[in-house]
Amino acid sequence: MNSQPPIFVGIDIGTSGCRGCAIDIKGQIIAETHVKLIEQEPFLWWDALKEVLTQLRDKLPITALSIDGTSSTVLLADKKGTPLGPALMYNDARATEEAETIYQIAPKNSGAHGASSSLAKLLWLLKNTKPKNVAHALHQADWLTGRLTGQFDLSDENNCLKMGYDPLERQWPTWIVALGFDMRLLPRVQAPGTPISTIRAEMAKQLGLSPETFIVSGTTDSIAGFLATGADQVGDAVTSLGSTLALKIVSLVPLFSPKYGIYSHRLWDKWLAGGASNSGGAVLLKYFTVDALEAMTPQLQPEKSTQLDYYPLVTVGERFPIAAPKLEPRLEPRPPNEVTFFQGLLESMAGIEETGYQRLQSLGAPYPKSVYTVGGGAKNAAWTQIRQNRLGCPMQQARQTEAAYGSALLAKRGFLLL
Repeated sequence: MNSQPPIFVGIDIGTSGCRGCAIDIKGQIIAETHVKLIEQEPFLWWDALKEVLTQLRDKLPITALSIDGTSSTVLLADKKGTPLGPALMYNDARATEEAETIYQIAPKNSGAHGASSSLAKLLWLLKNTKPKNVAHALHQADWLTGRLTGQFDLSDENNCLKMGYDPLERQWPTWIVALGFDMRLLPRVQAPGTPISTIRAEMAKQLGLSPETFIVSGTTDSIAGFLATGADQVGDAVTSLGSTLALKIVSLVPLFSPKYGIYSHRLWDKWLAGGASNSGGAVLLKYFTVDALEAMTPQLQPEKSTQLDYYPLVTVGERFPIAAPKLEPRLEPRPPNEVTFFQGLLESMAGIEETGYQRLQSLGAPYPKSVYTVGGGAKNAAWTQIRQNRLGCPMQQARQTEAAYGSALLAKRGFLLL
């Protein structure tokens, strides 16, 4: 290895672009870059990755890197890793018949349920691809990592959860055999942050990287985003205040409850359990413009409750923290003062967040000892105070919020395991 201080790079392939983040041994960011993706197609991902690595390489030497990608984005490839058609993206839900087949066979607690699961997409692809050349079923991060290492038969425990991988037994379950495809298509599974190998020589030359650059197994974008916050101890929780309200907490035991849409990712010797409500920022944007929300925020009074009892939803139905598919949005009475209405919505969503963490606690997780916040709502200090008052635990500022930073931490972890 060279004598330069080590530099760790995380790559996040998202829905709109490829982001790169380089950190030092202390976790300090020393370079970032971003390349837009106009379309989602494997070789366009690769072009974006090459551009990001070139931009970072020109600024500093790269010691190790790790890649995260969108969960349940799946493609088939031949023995050399050449894609045999377009990928099916994470939100593609065409595999309804395949999902029904899985429903009849898979245990209720499996992450493979649903038309958008990796396994349902794999079955659809196998049904609609000439079988002769199919050698590998790959997630987005798997394929890109394989391009760098030449190994297209590897994945990680987080990406494989929705392909049916059993995180408790840490193996592919026997029930998958009943689906009737060649099990050799499924990857060998490693923990995220596991060193794989140095970059293959021809790729190092093509990208202008050192042949000693280590490639480390990655994860999904959501798990990388969690890691980026700095939450890593049992009881650390992360609330995502985006268009929907998503909760995750570090637990010593895994939680699975299909009724509430709760499942768990393995994180080394701990578990990351969570669920997502249909409430969230999308409700606010149904009633207010972004400019109006910004104008009203300074007028909020976190220490003075409105006493309004809402269940803010955009459409009918809720799954977590309550299972109520026919639940109607509850948004009455609506006060004449718009600021009061806005605060009532925020207070009610804080109540849903509290109920969510109580639901996770009832299934075996700890109640949060601290909550980190990501998403657009994290910027609203008044909402943060409302939530702290309701949850009764401190709100922590996330160390970082970009998934690429979380992947850089995985690169560092893998390097330190060498």
